[in-house]
Amino acid sequence: MARQCLGVLFSHPADFTPVCTTELGTVAKFKTEFDKRNVKVIALSVDPLSDHKNWIKDIEETQETTVNFPIIADENKNVASLYDMIHPNSLEKATVRSVFVIGPDKKIKLTLTYPASTGRNFYELIRVIDSLQLTANHQLATPANWEKGDDVVISPAVSDEDAANRFPGFRKVKPYLRLTKAPETK
Repeated sequence: MARQCLGVLFSHPADFTPVCTTELGTVAKFKTEFDKRNVKVIALSVDPLSDHKNWIKDIEETQETTVNFPIIADENKNVASLYDMIHPNSLEKATVRSVFVIGPDKKIKLTLTYPASTGRNFYELIRVIDSLQLTANHQLATPANWEKGDDVVISPAVSDEDAANRFPGFRKVKPYLRLTKAPETK
């Protein structure tokens, strides 16, 4: 089954910031992981395009990678305002450090906001994307602390009869809690 295309939009407070420099480098290094999952990534700041071009040189030098995704120059703050990314207790220009996972239905599936001092965990983002795709493609959910290879939860929308056909050998812990092995994904 083909994986649904997801989009990831993530904002950073400003170009030439230390934590965000490491984050944009990490996103570039994760390109193959995003591609395997049919995920398109785009960054955003309210700095001008000329700053982005100069900052990309720093990112590539310090993070030893090539920036391989677009960065929106949202100088008028249209996108930042639309997604409520301007920090209310900060400089007018500083966007909060948010991540949005947007589904093929154009609805936001996940929102994460980080403090300026804490780098984003892109392994966690990949884990969430895997979970969202299990739900969309198989009507499965993932329990707390789920990692790829762990058992998953069968959606309550799936009847026991349908579950027996789709997930042979599933375990019924409680009527509302049924576990099964996750299907193999590419």
